[in-house]
Amino acid sequence: MYRVRGLLFSLSFAEPAVMRLFEGTPWDRPPRCERCGELETACHCPPLPPPAPTRKPPDQQRARVAVEKRAKGKLVTVVRGLTAADNDLVDLLTRLKTACGAGGTVKEDLLEIQGDHQRRVSTLLAEIGYRV
Repeated sequence: MYRVRGLLFSLSFAEPAVMRLFEGTPWDRPPRCERCGELETACHCPPLPPPAPTRKPPDQQRARVAVEKRAKGKLVTVVRGLTAADNDLVDLLTRLKTACGAGGTVKEDLLEIQGDHQRRVSTLLAEIGYRV
């Protein structure tokens, strides 16, 4: 017992322990490896390879090719209708830019190639297998 400002207090260790908030739940236990069951800090399993992306074949997709006029009268060939989830747009754009000898960019699900290259882009996409 001890006294603070005239009041008596006791330190009793016989009182029941207060239960922790997440005691007995998965958040209370340290994380374990799903393959070997060891603690994640002690696990020596090799990392899992990333899953291969699922892509639609080109013959099941339709590409729309158009030429647009931009600021200061510049022409841009635009390819629409191809989604990033179903295609490797960066690789496709690289092939198109190389074939056209021009620069370009990917904007969301849009491929832009500098200049009027509609015929060249259309024939190349048809050779790859896209429906144009």
